[in-house]
Amino acid sequence: MASRTAVVTGGTAGVGRATVRELAAKGWDVAVLARGRAGLDGAVADVEAAGQRGLALVCDVADHEAVEAAAERVESELGPIALWVNNAFVGSLARFWDTTPEEYRQMTETTYFGQVNGTRAALRHMRPRDAGVVVNVGSAMSHRSIPLQSAYCGAKHAVKGFSESVLTELKEEGSKVRVSQVMLPGLNTPQFDWNLSKMPQHPQPVPPVYAPEVAARAIAFLADHPRRMIWVGLPTVYTILGERVAPWFVDYYLAKTGVDGQQTSEQLPRHGSNVEVPRDEDADRGASGPFGDRSIGWDVWSEASMRRGALAGAVAGVGAALGAVALLRRR
Repeated sequence: MASRTAVVTGGTAGVGRATVRELAAKGWDVAVLARGRAGLDGAVADVEAAGQRGLALVCDVADHEAVEAAAERVESELGPIALWVNNAFVGSLARFWDTTPEEYRQMTETTYFGQVNGTRAALRHMRPRDAGVVVNVGSAMSHRSIPLQSAYCGAKHAVKGFSESVLTELKEEGSKVRVSQVMLPGLNTPQFDWNLSKMPQHPQPVPPVYAPEVAARAIAFLADHPRRMIWVGLPTVYTILGERVAPWFVDYYLAKTGVDGQQTSEQLPRHGSNVEVPRDEDADRGASGPFGDRSIGWDVWSEASMRRGALAGAVAGVGAALGAVALLRRR
């Protein structure tokens, strides 16, 4: 089978880096868009180690002209883009009133407009071919916001709304191009070592914490089995459903637990904020963060969701067998 070409933004660390590795292992050539040179070199080395072609492109996804130029290079050097994963973001751990307008703007432009710019560039190449998949990386916080992350939560809510609008426009014109979303839980990634933090203790993901490879498997699944949305992690499930059923209770719960729950007294490395400058420019940070001792490497919900056809068949088979047994007993 000929190699296909994928683009992963923010593919130098965390979920993006794990996704780059997962796609390369499945036979994709991968272009990586990010700001940090060392991280880009490391990600391309991962692709090449899997026997595939990699392309490192220094790119700030908040700059739509830079993203369009990057897409042109991918098409020219690797071939037609069949998959575009919008993953890049920058975030913070700070109260809204302690976040400057400039910081808020930068986080929004990267986390929200970065996905808008990536989707626009992808569709410019995919729509004329009437083929391709765009995966926009969301979060449980696309549905339910938490304290200390108003910029990130606002951007992820916007990504969800934007994605739903675009997919309906594609459906209206009868396009075969698909836009999918993946909603993620707390993950053990380097973001907690380099997000903008104005809190007294080290940032940490809201437990339970999953390994970034769990998210990467779901993203790679959508490349070949695109669907409107997939949820990853049981916390994502109960967060989204809890917000639908009793948002007033979730408000109360997060007010009581959300601030302390996102901080740890552990002495862990801090590399400074990556809002303005990349923190993998001189050192490759890889996919995982400092919480590996507590991260979960497998998720029952997304694994079941990715196999829902087989599960439905199994349930139907069991039901048919039970029905046959009941019929024989009646006879």
